[in-house]
Amino acid sequence: MFKAAIFDLDGVIVNTVPLHFKAWKKLFSDYGIEFSFDDYKAKVDGIPRYDGTKAILTGLSDAEIKKAGDKKQRYFLELLEKGEIDIYNSSLDLIKELKRHNKKIAIASSSRNCKKILQKTGIIKLADAIVDGNDLKRGKPDPQIFQLAADRIGCGYQECVVFEDAVLGVEAAINGKMLCVGIDRYGTAERLKKATIVVDDLSKIDHMTLEKLFK
Repeated sequence: MFKAAIFDLDGVIVNTVPLHFKAWKKLFSDYGIEFSFDDYKAKVDGIPRYDGTKAILTGLSDAEIKKAGDKKQRYFLELLEKGEIDIYNSSLDLIKELKRHNKKIAIASSSRNCKKILQKTGIIKLADAIVDGNDLKRGKPDPQIFQLAADRIGCGYQECVVFEDAVLGVEAAINGKMLCVGIDRYGTAERLKKATIVVDDLSKIDHMTLEKLFK
């Protein structure tokens, strides 16, 4: 039975991807490393920043990884403070529709900036539960993030659907025994092929579509 929806944040509800990419690119340029958007999608998108740092800056000690990851966080927060955050209105509309049908809504993000972004955009009032990077011991594709979200809203894992735009996020949802809607905004749907269904925007999904997935 369909009881709950768990939404990733970056790239799903809000478009902070350009800010994260700029912050990562600036960090890696400090180390003399060229960093492309393809690198971003393949290696750091949707995972905790220390894991992302380690994926590119191989060979550094744990202390150096932490120092570099913290620098990326500073760069990101500087960018965040400078401008507005783009919201995907179709995602917001779907959340509101699901709430009208009495579905629980959780927002689950690997980012430690999750609550700051939710507060700045006002989206925080729509969430029944929030899981962020401060809660996690294991990063995606480990399912901990989504299982913890399900636990917090009091739903079984097989009663939840996850909305994700990152490869590792889709894998985490599947590893957690949950249905998954993959959101491909780059025209490369094949990369999310493990998802239950893939769309290019959540305007293509409604309450009834999700009910049918569970049947």
